[in-house]
Amino acid sequence: MRAMVLDAPGCTLRATTLPRPSPGDGEVLIEVRACGVCRTDLHLVDGELPDPKRPVIPGHEIVGSVVARGSGVALEIGARVGVPWLGSTCGHCRYCATGRENLCDEARFTGYQLDGGYAEYALADASYCFAMPASYGDIEAAPLMCAGLIGYRAFRLAGDAKRLGIYGFGAAAHLIAQVAVAQGRELFAFTRREDARGQAFARRLGAAWAGSSEESPPAALDAAISFAPAGPLVPAALAAVARGGTVVCAGIHMSDIPSFPHRLLWSERSVRSVANLTRQDAREFLTLAGSMPLAVHARAYSLSAANDALADLRAGSIEGAAVLTIAA
Repeated sequence: MRAMVLDAPGCTLRATTLPRPSPGDGEVLIEVRACGVCRTDLHLVDGELPDPKRPVIPGHEIVGSVVARGSGVALEIGARVGVPWLGSTCGHCRYCATGRENLCDEARFTGYQLDGGYAEYALADASYCFAMPASYGDIEAAPLMCAGLIGYRAFRLAGDAKRLGIYGFGAAAHLIAQVAVAQGRELFAFTRREDARGQAFARRLGAAWAGSSEESPPAALDAAISFAPAGPLVPAALAAVARGGTVVCAGIHMSDIPSFPHRLLWSERSVRSVANLTRQDAREFLTLAGSMPLAVHARAYSLSAANDALADLRAGSIEGAAVLTIAA
């Protein structure tokens, strides 16, 4: 099979041909049709995530068809499934036993400790695969598996905020913004100062206001979600939320948060992080996505152009999500 491989942090991905893997007990082999390109992949390439598999095939927004299965698997051959970031957990620790499998010490993650979807085929634990809503094509479905899922978890942790701010208007933000607007919430979008295109994109998706993250919104927010990996946005968001408001940090990696005066946190404001996702998040979000539906904005790249997709993502030139299209 063709694959794009990361040999070590700081390297560009290497195009290669590898043996097609075979599924073991409880596993499925998926013929990959599309795989989203996530900012977490950039963190992996840049060495900002500790102890990755080496070499590793990145990619954790996988959509494809089951073509082989190991023993004990109920999924049918030919079933269209999605594979997310969470690839496996222990199933018995105190976190797994209390509905918090996203915090499992033994969790392993797709495209990080497990080979992912920048390839023609991918192995996955069948228990961590999900049926995809039929209303989405493969390219549109792929970003749902991380941008959608992490966005949804962050959205839930933001509570019932009537006025919601989103910092960093990329793949995750453009999906959850549509959910917020559909629920009648007032949306405020914050981008880099020079990103007039991103601000216009947010307005087209229903944002009541869009501007620079250096600006104050026209009204105090009830909650804010930061999808940008920039620590200085945390005190900026705290300054923008009203008393009792919540700031949710949704990224897996963020630069250091600078010191800030206690007055920004006072009046029962809170800061919390999002760590990974649970399978229940996936079930809930995919049901929601199947009922809305969401308008997924995606730019398609060939598998061999994965490095170009990562470069465009780094430059902030993608409106919505980047997706690799893969034909075996």
